[in-house]
Amino acid sequence: MKVVAYVAVGVMGLATPVLAAPQDLNLETVNKAEWTAEAGKGKEIDPALVKTQVLLDRARFSPGVIDGHNGENLRNAIKAFEKERGLKPDGTLDEEFWAKLKEASSEPALVEYTIQDVDVKGPFVTVPDKLEDQARLDRLGYSGPDELLAEKFHMDVDLLKALNPGKAFDKPGTSIVVANVDAQSAPEKPEKADKIEIVKSQHVLRVLDKGGTVVAVYPASIGSEEKPAPSGSHRVRAVAPNPNYTYNPDYAFKGVKAKEKFEIKPGPNNPVGSTWIDLSIESFGIHGTPEPEKVGKAYSQGCVRLTNWDVEELSKMVEKGTPVEFID
Repeated sequence: MKVVAYVAVGVMGLATPVLAAPQDLNLETVNKAEWTAEAGKGKEIDPALVKTQVLLDRARFSPGVIDGHNGENLRNAIKAFEKERGLKPDGTLDEEFWAKLKEASSEPALVEYTIQDVDVKGPFVTVPDKLEDQARLDRLGYSGPDELLAEKFHMDVDLLKALNPGKAFDKPGTSIVVANVDAQSAPEKPEKADKIEIVKSQHVLRVLDKGGTVVAVYPASIGSEEKPAPSGSHRVRAVAPNPNYTYNPDYAFKGVKAKEKFEIKPGPNNPVGSTWIDLSIESFGIHGTPEPEKVGKAYSQGCVRLTNWDVEELSKMVEKGTPVEFID
């Protein structure tokens, strides 16, 4: 399906600092990690936080990119989980929260994965920064096997590399350590969402079932001061996997000189990512992103941006007519 997505995709916000990884970061230390009062207070990748993020991801309280750091997306995911489990929703990684989280799944947070032929066959591309240059590509694919594998397991590339020092990600048959996001004990996905709520002040999108229970929470980049997201009630109009992106010169993006509309081909590094959920607001939707690490941390310039894996999961829960409410 071809989608004409007239959305601004400029990013504004603070960059995530590159932090160090401890020497004892490995499959065993993460899987055996337990809560302590010091969890998440250091600057290095924290094994306990990696485990926390994986377990939250499996429970569909998404922390966004699994990176082992304590950020706003993780705190929002903890807060949402606490609220649905009857705990004080303060977003704090404490002993009571930890006990409830471990009850949700008993399978290991990290597992070994053997790189497959499909993971390395490509074609991979060097994605230009300028939209006009991106329009010259036949597909906006992954930049390499490391990016593909990181996204496949909802991980930050730096965490993937830290867990697999010296490993070559371009060789089939190589065994690597990855986040166990598809554990068998993960809750079944609801067949259909009864309602979507987009909470602008919290930078989250919530999925509710027919009983009003929150069954999934995803971090989201929602509008900006210059181009704020709408308010009120709307509906899903259509779902388009692998959408094209059409640049509208009326937006006059900084650095884009084109005066005519042009189209960028599909792919995970397309400006609207791997999936477009069209809403009953002209040129507005919920979509993925080529920069998952910035979701919830930077403005989307209007639309609602999720990680590619979260919007793909959401797309399977919505249908034409699903209510979508923007909450101020």
